[in-house]
Amino acid sequence: MPTETGPGRLLVSRASSPAGSPWAVLWLGHGAGGGAGSRDLAALAAGLPRHGVTVVRHEQPWVVAGKRIAPRPAALDAAWLAAAPAVAELAGAVPLAVGGRSAGARVACRTAGTVGAAAVVCLAFPLHPPGRPERSRLEELLAPRVPVLVAQGTRDPFGSTAELRAAAPGAPGVEVVPVEGADHGLRTGRSAALGQEETLEQVTAETLRFLRTAAAAG
Repeated sequence: MPTETGPGRLLVSRASSPAGSPWAVLWLGHGAGGGAGSRDLAALAAGLPRHGVTVVRHEQPWVVAGKRIAPRPAALDAAWLAAAPAVAELAGAVPLAVGGRSAGARVACRTAGTVGAAAVVCLAFPLHPPGRPERSRLEELLAPRVPVLVAQGTRDPFGSTAELRAAAPGAPGVEVVPVEGADHGLRTGRSAALGQEETLEQVTAETLRFLRTAAAAG
């Protein structure tokens, strides 16, 4: 998939439910620390197609090129938008939801209106850099004019569940779901109530519930 900064890549996990055709498409971007193989994105790509959701994981050109440092937000947005026609063709007439983890969630929020998304799924939204709560990115989270789900670790140094809820009390359309004991990578420690696999199953189930609700409302 060509872009101005080099080729990107779309990894498509097609809906495999008994009905055959998808009732929604979820387009996901990765974070600044890795590609589409992160544990949470992989869990959604494995779990959601069984329930009729096609999952598209977008690898940015800098990852495809083997670079270790992500470019500036404007370049991330441009590469994401370059893939929009291909994703729209894949979605066809079914609702398109966008999202991602960390930096990918920020891209999805900033561009949701441009691509006509029906909903946004944020995994570990980076509300602020670690230890710098004054550098808030709340404006990006509130930018979409569609329902937004945020699955956030309670131990996330980029903004815990409690911080997100305090920053946007009663924000219309934004639902914050706590991932107990998880950090920014949605990793859980030994003292967490749920193990790693169970945590990812919870995130997948919450995402499916949210998408069904958004599709019904739309």
